[in-house]
Amino acid sequence: MATIARSKAPAAVETTIDYLLPTSRINRRFWAPGAELNTGEYKPYPVTIRNARLAPRPFTLDEHGFCIARHRTDIDFRDPEAAKAYPPQVAEVVKTLTGCDLVVPMGGQLRSPVISGPGIQPPAAEAHVDFNTSTAHKIAKGIYDKAVPGGPGFDRFIAFSLWRTFSDPPQDWPLALCDYQSVLGEDGASNVKVDVDEIPTGDALFAPIEGEEEMTAATVFYHNPAHAWWYFPDMTADEVIFIKFHDSDHSRAWRAPHTAFHDTSRPDAHVRESYEFRAIAYFSKPA
Repeated sequence: MATIARSKAPAAVETTIDYLLPTSRINRRFWAPGAELNTGEYKPYPVTIRNARLAPRPFTLDEHGFCIARHRTDIDFRDPEAAKAYPPQVAEVVKTLTGCDLVVPMGGQLRSPVISGPGIQPPAAEAHVDFNTSTAHKIAKGIYDKAVPGGPGFDRFIAFSLWRTFSDPPQDWPLALCDYQSVLGEDGASNVKVDVDEIPTGDALFAPIEGEEEMTAATVFYHNPAHAWWYFPDMTADEVIFIKFHDSDHSRAWRAPHTAFHDTSRPDAHVRESYEFRAIAYFSKPA
């Protein structure tokens, strides 16, 4: 992979990130076409987000839970048909970055505040990881069994997102990433994903949902002043960020909290449009 260019952006940005309040009890994220709503109670906390391009050494998956790399593509991510050609490219990049043996796609997510349509979402704006531990293991097993029926199994998996922006730099809502080494196990709580046609209102947001304990859930995080936040300013269309949702090998960095944040330090910022692709990377059992 080519060396990533350094940025002229500030060494750090002072801003806020939304964190879950310890008093929050029913934590759900409702997803409808073009809209999201969290029932959890969140509060913006002041944070310093440092320029990762100026860090003394590169960020790595095993130490920090995320990394940046170069990948050029000619895919128009606004075109759902064109985006269907992306999964093999993701697999190629991820095998290079992780050394895994198999990548099984889950799907892509276009995020844009300027276009609308089925499945298009705004930037996610609270500290989170897309899967909690039980969800990651359940999904990894289910996807593997479907993709490799009767296969030999796997020794390790990484649930991940390969994230990129295709709007011109600088972007108004960059992606912030939290160094795994600064995150404690008790910093997070589960947030259940509920797919709906329309976002409910009032008491319906908190009404019992049958089978909720078996539904897909993310992890949302409580504020911890020790959290070390970083971002890669001025991202180009030829750069990608690999984010660990869950690495089954907990002797390494196994997750990386992340969120979008509003960067008001750049008056020349462009509206951010991005595309993220979720998949599972599998490592074969030793022979």
